[in-house]
Amino acid sequence: MAGANCATRLKKSDAMTKKRQQQKTLRMGFVPLCDCAPIVMARELGLFEKHGVDVELKREVGWATIRDKMLYGELDAAHATAAMVFAATLGLGSIQTDCVTGLVLNLHGNAITLSNRLWEAGVRDGGTLREFIRSTRGEPQLTLGVVFPFSSHNFLLRKWLRSHSIDPDRDVQLAVVPPPQMAASMKSGNLDGYCAGEPWNSVAVMHRTGWVAATSAEISPLHPEKVLMVSRDFAELREAEHLALIAALIEACRFCDQPENRDRIIETLAQPQYINAPIQALRMSMCGTFDFGKGRVEKMSDFNIFARHNANEPSADKARWVLGNMTESGVLPDPALIGPNTMSEVFRADIFHKASQLIQPNHE
Repeated sequence: MAGANCATRLKKSDAMTKKRQQQKTLRMGFVPLCDCAPIVMARELGLFEKHGVDVELKREVGWATIRDKMLYGELDAAHATAAMVFAATLGLGSIQTDCVTGLVLNLHGNAITLSNRLWEAGVRDGGTLREFIRSTRGEPQLTLGVVFPFSSHNFLLRKWLRSHSIDPDRDVQLAVVPPPQMAASMKSGNLDGYCAGEPWNSVAVMHRTGWVAATSAEISPLHPEKVLMVSRDFAELREAEHLALIAALIEACRFCDQPENRDRIIETLAQPQYINAPIQALRMSMCGTFDFGKGRVEKMSDFNIFARHNANEPSADKARWVLGNMTESGVLPDPALIGPNTMSEVFRADIFHKASQLIQPNHE
């Protein structure tokens, strides 16, 4: 009888330990950008609590920090560039760690900003930039910033330059700079331009230190941008939490995509613990129009897409876009590293669909 009671107590203890493990705080990193909105609003709207997950948000300065903290276990989940998940899994630029994403957080959201110095020299677009570069050969090359080698920003800037017959590896220098430091780096003269997410293009426009030459929606329509990144171990060992986290974020993405919610989102993102940027700069890309600077303002309802156009599913076509651009940009030097199942093992549409089932119909 005593043995039976002991066994019962052990079972209860194991169950309680398992429950505590499942309920422990989930540490989630983000970088201060407009496309962290679903993560922030999931917190502010109580959606994490609604789905039974305890989430602690951690604001990080840039993508290298996010990657390193993810790979060394200091974060459980993160707002990440889409290519970062493949890079970690393939061991590119870091230790090899199997990672997955079950959710794309947004499409679009980036722009290419050039300095006022280039405007004053007659640059108005990619074509006149090419002529400027050709006319100044022999002088120091232009330095253009990207936020991370394994990012759409690197791919988009390269694609835009090549479309205007500018070789990104020979005609200019590319430098990696964290997103929040882009505008200040250009103002100080360390950069001649950059490709970054919002609001860091609009900050330059607002302060009249730069102007926008192109948006990511113009360069590559409906491209995948940020994703929810977790390790494969997390996805498997804490599956219930992972699915609940994704369900909360799907609801937040839908909320963020509604125009009538944008004012509330902007006021929230402006707070110091989130983006800590002027409301005016946040508004410039989040309210249906976009200010390119130099008097050009255009309607752009799709500058940020958080849910429309099947944005959130980590589908094969999105994975194909990422891997194709990794190869074309040179950050994936050996395409043979891509196995026959790499896309489906990293971009997990099955996890997305399983998490979607946790959302009640009246919230769709």
